[in-house]
Amino acid sequence: MRMLRQFLLFTFLTCSSLSVLASDLLMVRTQQSFPEAMLALQTSVREHGYAVTRVQRIDIGLTGMGYKTDKYRIVFVGKPKEIQYLINKYPVLAAYMPPKISIFAEHDETVLVTANPKIYADMIDDDRDKILFKRWESDIYSVFDDIRNAE
Repeated sequence: MRMLRQFLLFTFLTCSSLSVLASDLLMVRTQQSFPEAMLALQTSVREHGYAVTRVQRIDIGLTGMGYKTDKYRIVFVGKPKEIQYLINKYPVLAAYMPPKISIFAEHDETVLVTANPKIYADMIDDDRDKILFKRWESDIYSVFDDIRNAE
């Protein structure tokens, strides 16, 4: 299972295409089953005013490579108007939008991991637009608190 965890972290870092440090990752671990945690995530994301724009299954590729997992998803979240504004003004951000949250089962727990939105703020110069990423960071902490407290 340790090898799977390392592979998942490597995959997440590779998919985000950013050189991030561990401090730039936000993570929550919950005792909820995978389906319960996925529902809690989607509910909290919507309650915070964001949309789940897509859910991508990763488990099919992992099982094809011999890993024994059937519970791994990437959840794309954001506010479409904000995402479009950022992409139009800062094309360099297009590859990273919308933000992604990885969710996977690990033993009797479910783990959620995402890049801290402040890393995107480091890619732009306008201080007024950087405030947007600070709000996203605050909202992610709040969503993860909701998941942690839903146990």
